[in-house]
Amino acid sequence: MKKKIALLPGDGIGPEVVAQARKVLDAVAGSFGHEFVYEEALVGAVAIDATGNPFPPETLEVLLRSDAILFGALGHPKYDNDPSAKVRPEQGLLAMRKALGLYANVRPVVSYPMLYDASPLKAEIIKDVDFVVYRELTGGIYFGKPRGRSEDGNTAYDTAVYSREEVNRIAHRAFKAARLRRGKVTLVDKANVLATSRLWRETVVALAAEHYPDVELDTMFVDNAAMQMILNPRQFDVILTGNLFGDIISDESSVIAGSLGMLPSASLGDKVSLFEPIHGSFPQGAGKNIANPMATILSAAMMLETAFGMTSESQAVRQAVAQAMEAGYVTIDINPKQHYGTSEVGDKVAEYVRAHKSVKA
Repeated sequence: MKKKIALLPGDGIGPEVVAQARKVLDAVAGSFGHEFVYEEALVGAVAIDATGNPFPPETLEVLLRSDAILFGALGHPKYDNDPSAKVRPEQGLLAMRKALGLYANVRPVVSYPMLYDASPLKAEIIKDVDFVVYRELTGGIYFGKPRGRSEDGNTAYDTAVYSREEVNRIAHRAFKAARLRRGKVTLVDKANVLATSRLWRETVVALAAEHYPDVELDTMFVDNAAMQMILNPRQFDVILTGNLFGDIISDESSVIAGSLGMLPSASLGDKVSLFEPIHGSFPQGAGKNIANPMATILSAAMMLETAFGMTSESQAVRQAVAQAMEAGYVTIDINPKQHYGTSEVGDKVAEYVRAHKSVKA
């Protein structure tokens, strides 16, 4: 099978971790008889430096002619530390999500036995955790208008806006996912305070009753959900929530996996889908061969299954990641005392992918 993959290395450690995922994808192609054709494009700070635009039109053209997108990270201190900057790398990410209609962000959270000690939580709390966050990605306070500052600069305002249609389309995806898992959806909102959350709750409760009577629906305020994720994360199966809340609690869930460098994600819509690690650009670590590539490699595994229907290939990558960690091939964020570099970890995962196929053959 031949597939076109757009690569968006981005900023900071993005190019390094994307390079490791590409190694693994090449191993998949060689072992399973596929052909992956890559085309790189600019986004974020590197795009601003080159074109003045964090999401140039040329980049959109590359993405639209691809079968899937693998994205690294974006952000740079020269923009992050300048509150007066008119153009920011993050604007490129938001523009990309809007242009591609990427309304559903999917973030799986799985605990690995070999990483229990890397988590600040007790092993008995995180043992056998396996849930997924469905975050609405193109609505809410990140996109609502009006927004801005007063003329004197002393007042700032943002607007959270959601429509019933936006809630319904992400909710359908979450409930369908729950049917293939353990059959439970937890809606996370702030319906006791926010009008948008009350719309979410009304809409989701009605949708569940009409279309998914076989799926258990639980509702939880976001502050309680943030606490429950630390106290008893095994209670969750599929978490459904809005843009802002999903951004926060999915990052919080990284403590379960032991590192932000372990969590992949997929951004899905009606056009081409995008796959990326949830971590940032970590500019302090760029070029030092210390970044954890596992989240990007696992994002590539999600791409294989979700975008290309390559279930066996995706499983081979996930198994290779687990094998590499069991063999001690982890980066410094996982084991400060005994660790390997970014490229060495990528090499080992690719090696296990190739071995997986030879064993099956």
